[in-house]
Amino acid sequence: MTFQWTAVAAFMYGEIGVILLLCLPFISPLRWQKIFMIPLWSKMAVFWNKMFLTIIVLLIVLFLDAVREVRKYSAIHVNEKAANINAHAFEHIQMKRFRSQRNLYLSGFSLFLWLVLRRTITLLTQLAKGMTSHAALETQVNDATEAAKKYMAENERLQEALSEKGSSKKKESAEAVDEKLKKEVEHLKAELQKTSNALQKANNEVIAVKKQSEGLKREYDNLMKEYEWLQGSLNEAEDKKDL
Repeated sequence: MTFQWTAVAAFMYGEIGVILLLCLPFISPLRWQKIFMIPLWSKMAVFWNKMFLTIIVLLIVLFLDAVREVRKYSAIHVNEKAANINAHAFEHIQMKRFRSQRNLYLSGFSLFLWLVLRRTITLLTQLAKGMTSHAALETQVNDATEAAKKYMAENERLQEALSEKGSSKKKESAEAVDEKLKKEVEHLKAELQKTSNALQKANNEVIAVKKQSEGLKREYDNLMKEYEWLQGSLNEAEDKKDL
């Protein structure tokens, strides 16, 4: 195996390992987000898009070259078999053909897994952001609810204390305080409603991200079925050529 195909094979094995690592259930998206926020990854993120496109172009070139080699040696295989050449030359052609098919599979799987890896990292990042905003909104809602309950309890105590006093001045003062407290309670209720709406919006975003993840899974399954079908068609075509 030449150096370039050895590098492609190592790259494919690395992709498989990274994808399996990202799919581990006991590592949450929030943990992955913290890992991605490490200064080293932040510096690499600047060049991520350029590196992604460069590797895509290289893998496509290698894939097309492997397709060309497969077609080349398949045609030579048929011609030499028909010509009834010696066994040594025929085995040499068979070896070349096997290597070209191996290179085709290596480059094809590497290209496919590279796209899957990019999409997986994007979905993990989006899911982590949705979970963070959801947790922050829940905290705000809980704080606003506790504050509203506290003010309402204080309002009730003040009303009970003021109701025991019969002085008109104190009654007027109690009404002013009561009106002020009512305004504060209404303001807190408005803030609570606003926070509840924001929490609902965050829940909808999390649901949308989950649906997008399910769509990606279905798309991945369809791509695998199409790949298996194409591979079966290629094998049938090669078998027909051999016949």
